[in-house]
Amino acid sequence: MLFSGHAELTIDGKGRLSVPAKYRNQWDPTRDGAAWMCIPWPGTGLRLYTEASFNRLSAEGFGEDRLLPGEDEGELEADLFGLAERIEMDSAGRISLPKLHMELTGLSTDVVVLGARNRLEVRDRAVWAASLKDRFTRLPELVKRIEASKNGSPKDQ
Repeated sequence: MLFSGHAELTIDGKGRLSVPAKYRNQWDPTRDGAAWMCIPWPGTGLRLYTEASFNRLSAEGFGEDRLLPGEDEGELEADLFGLAERIEMDSAGRISLPKLHMELTGLSTDVVVLGARNRLEVRDRAVWAASLKDRFTRLPELVKRIEASKNGSPKDQ
């Protein structure tokens, strides 16, 4: 599933966020799972994955299962999966964002929901708006850096 575009929203007083219809309409519970998985992410906000996508990416991204993972891998797994929360959408298309996630990320109630390929991201609206022109201007440089890292080249080439 490919999520793209963005929508400006407000988180209500009960911590609920309405998932925009353009994203809800792409979501099929039989294919994508019955819920969303929410992960707080430093510097950005919240990352929302469909349950099926989260399970698939978790299996692919962490290699083989081991009883005793290495120290760094074990710490990453504990932090990442310990903070991940499964959240179900109500009949009105709203999800209740975990209070801890809101506190950790410092999100205000005015947010923007971004389609970010295989996930949705919930970011602070004021921060997003203030950085949008700079983000747009940096796109070619970001592509160049990513291509260089894929090719094993130093970042400054």
